[in-house]
Amino acid sequence: RPGMDRVNAMILAKASSHVELVPEVARYLIDSGGKRLRPMLTIAAAMLFGKANGSEVNFAAAVEFMHNATLLHDDVVDESDMRRGRAAARMKWGNQASVLVGDFLLGQAFMMMVDTGNIAALKVIAEAATIIAEGEVLQLAKTRDLSASTTDYDEVIGAKTAKLFEAATEVGAMAGGADAAGREALRRYGRELGFAFQLVDDVLDYRGEAGTLGKNTGDDLREGKMTLPVILALQQATPAEREIVARTLGHVDAGEAELKQVVAIFERYDTLGRTIEQAFTHAHRAREALKALPLSEMKSLLGEIAEFTVARAY
Repeated sequence: RPGMDRVNAMILAKASSHVELVPEVARYLIDSGGKRLRPMLTIAAAMLFGKANGSEVNFAAAVEFMHNATLLHDDVVDESDMRRGRAAARMKWGNQASVLVGDFLLGQAFMMMVDTGNIAALKVIAEAATIIAEGEVLQLAKTRDLSASTTDYDEVIGAKTAKLFEAATEVGAMAGGADAAGREALRRYGRELGFAFQLVDDVLDYRGEAGTLGKNTGDDLREGKMTLPVILALQQATPAEREIVARTLGHVDAGEAELKQVVAIFERYDTLGRTIEQAFTHAHRAREALKALPLSEMKSLLGEIAEFTVARAY
């Protein structure tokens, strides 16, 4: 908590600008109740190695700014109406302001990294920013692609989601004074946790409630995203079932009746259950990545986070 208090103070300070619209849009998203999971992982990873020098606060705030920047950009690309349970920023200020404030947050993220003077950590974050953008473009290219494979899916979420988790835990380990083996362990932990997190999110798009999800149920389907439940269903579906999925996939005006038809197909082939199984596999791998590290309170906490990430599916 003390570390996160410092992170939150830095986030609020770095969201300020003499251009009034910038902090207005930035604070709207930042204050909207995000879990702050990624910066929390950075702080925990730094504490795990016991030699934190204060740079972990900059790293954690930078990671959160990168995450929020991608949310602002994603909502424009996906034409989303809701984010974190209320109107998306683009619905209040328009697409142009959302994109530009997202760019501002990215710039501030890199400034916070530069302020530490840690070029190696800056390289990790810069590489993550590049790969995340590639993942978003790949997801866009695969929109409504009925031939998308599980390999395509892994490539998309490995880039657009898991990479930032991986960077968050790796730079935390670096701030904590980890050796090469410790840094690699936390990098692998973050990557596997990121996969588990996204897999569960993809299940919650059909199982969750809009009030708790922070978005409308079925949004991923309406946006044409080729998530794992969709891909697994299409691999086994009959021609008639494929047609039902194709009619709903990517159609923003698809109603509850159409969504229920698709979910019934998922249930027929247990694609949501199989997706959760994949999430469990990745969560287990995340815990395994920590095994070689000495037992500590932070190690236990990181293990519990991996378990809780999958438990959200229920």
